[in-house]
Amino acid sequence: MKSALHETLEVHELAAFKTICLTTSKTMRALVSDPELKDIMQQDVELTHVQLQELNSVLANYVQAGVAP
Repeated sequence: MKSALHETLEVHELAAFKTICLTTSKTMRALVSDPELKDIMQQDVELTHVQLQELNSVLANYVQAGVAP
């Protein structure tokens, strides 16, 4: 996969944003009392975790290709 440096930086920025979202969802979930909302937030945590793994894989490919910042 051939990518420019700015694309690598954008993926890194997206991963940082998703990490903040994950932290927020995990923290706020502990404060929620409504079971349905807790379930929705748990689904968000699980989905975000998968997305972060995918972004990590993309970044690892960039590193192997020599496009890492």
